[in-house]
This record gives sequence, C-alpha cells and structure tokens, in this order.
Amino acid sequence: MREFANFAREIYTDKIMVIDFQNVNICLHNGTELLQDVCLRVEEGEFVYVIGQVGTGKTSLLRTIDAELRPKEGSAEVLGRDLLKLKRRHVPALRRELGIVFQDFKLLRDRTVEANLQFALRATGWKDKNERRERIDEVMEQVGLADKLAKFPHELSGGEQQRVAIARAILNHPKLVLADEPTGNLDHENAENIMRILFGIKEKGTAVVMVTHNKHLIEAHPGTTYLCGEGTLKAL
Repeated sequence: MREFANFAREIYTDKIMVIDFQNVNICLHNGTELLQDVCLRVEEGEFVYVIGQVGTGKTSLLRTIDAELRPKEGSAEVLGRDLLKLKRRHVPALRRELGIVFQDFKLLRDRTVEANLQFALRATGWKDKNERRERIDEVMEQVGLADKLAKFPHELSGGEQQRVAIARAILNHPKLVLADEPTGNLDHENAENIMRILFGIKEKGTAVVMVTHNKHLIEAHPGTTYLCGEGTLKAL
C-alpha cells in the first residue's frame, strides 16, 4: 500500500523531491546504528514533523540530512545529491541550499544582529555589500524584527533570538529548512510566533523538517508526522 501511495504521489505532483531516503541506516560517527531502514520522502513546500523520545535518533536524522553524519545502506538523496557518494569538499555547497535552526539559537554573542547576518552571508559567498544589506532587511522584515539590527543577542528575548536564527537560516533562499526543537525553550506565545514564521516559509515553497516534542503545536499546525522509536522511523 505504501509503495502504491509513493507511486501515485510521483504521478500526480510536479513538485520537486528535496529529500528521498529509501532503506537508509542512520549511524553515529563511531558506527553505532540509531535507525534502520529509514524511508523519508519530503517534497518542496512540505512541512514535516519528526517526534519521539530523547535518544531515539531525531537529531541524528537531521545531521544525516545535512551531511554531518554519513548514511549507510539503501539510497539517500538531498536536493538531488547522493549522500552515500557525496565528497566532503562538496558538503559546503549542499549546506548553502539548506537552512538550519537550532534550539539554542547559536548566535555570535559578541556581534550585533546585523553583524551575525552579515557574517553568514559573507561565509556563503555574498560579496556585494548593498545586496547583503538588502537581503538582511528583507529577512528581518519577514520575521518582524526590522528594528532590532543594532541589538546584541543578549539584548533580545528568547523568542526574538530564535526569530533572528530563522532569519539567518533563510538568508540564502534555501530549498529546505531543518529545525531542531526551535520552540523548545520558548513560551506558548513565542512558540506560536515561530510556527507562523516557519509555515510562512513553507507557503513560499521551502520544505521544513522540524524535530519537536510539542504535541499541541502539531495539532494546531498540521503537517506530515514521523515517529522515531525502537530503531525505526515510521509515518503516522
């Protein structure tokens, strides 16, 4: 039945497949297997949740998608690249097409918001100063923080810092955003703000894969849901 569903999905949609994992094993650097026979297919503009208990492999799945961990067995493609054959020197090019949002923000504490975003753009090849500033203004407007460019991270609330982190993640117009517990440290109001921003990104065609423990958010903002547990990943 699942094979037929995948077949039908390919026939009746012209959307691009951004993640296509078939029978993949997810392993740590030391070779320890966390998940076996992972099948995960994500289209452009799709919102996917990954849930499960701590230690079941959710974050490792994201780290495999962004080529930090090397998958084993099966076939694993992200944005048209074969991860089983991808050379280390080609990983940065893949990551320039990804956006990553962490639970703990990972902003540079000694730099202003604008300097954080300027650093990210320069690191990914944006050489024109005016183009960088224009793009920064666009994403900060998108996350509702256009007036916070001169602030340092410690001068912002947790919700504001996460919105800056999302702005950083979407600077390069990514085709895929990976979000690891982006609302985990936030109160309900700020969590809702983050979800509205992420779904706004999704509506513009960017796929989002989000790890979360928050069942309320899933109920309030429906998407495709996968469960990590007992060494497997299964669709719910």
